[in-house]
Amino acid sequence: MTAESNRMRRRRIGRVFRDSVLMILFLSVAAEAAEPIKHQITGLFSTEREADLRETFKELPDFKLVSIDFKNAEASVEYDPAKEFPNAKPEQVIERFDNLLRQASRHTFGIKPLRSLPKDKLTLIEIPVVGLDCKGCCLGAYDSIYKLPGVEMATASFKLGRVTALINPEKIDRVELETALKQRGVQLKTE
Repeated sequence: MTAESNRMRRRRIGRVFRDSVLMILFLSVAAEAAEPIKHQITGLFSTEREADLRETFKELPDFKLVSIDFKNAEASVEYDPAKEFPNAKPEQVIERFDNLLRQASRHTFGIKPLRSLPKDKLTLIEIPVVGLDCKGCCLGAYDSIYKLPGVEMATASFKLGRVTALINPEKIDRVELETALKQRGVQLKTE
């Protein structure tokens, strides 16, 4: 072999080695990339709150908000639970993420596990209300019902003048929702 062919051979081996190292690095980064995880979002009581949720996630740089599904009060979030919450059990991940989101949003957003019941087993209750004239009022009305056992999802809209709740009818009913709203000072619309 000539000196020239040896140099060309070494260059080719060098390029193959470099390309192999780059491919290994690319694959390891891709393997470590977090897959989006879907969570039910609390505090997403109106479509206007989607922008607020996006702003809140800017405060959480290790969590990427991938998508929002307002209709189901769910969001897909990209993060690595093992990195963000080392040694946490699955239920602790939800609890810890909920605490982070609450802190970042001044306690107006949170997360909880996805619904355990299929949507077709739930009942939608719509309650006409008056006096909800701002986001704060809507948050108060929403807050009074979304935590009740059996409420899977809730909304409150001052534009539409109503509060809605997707409920498990075996655990809660309309009367209990109306009672909770009245206790919070929400005025129900009489027809």
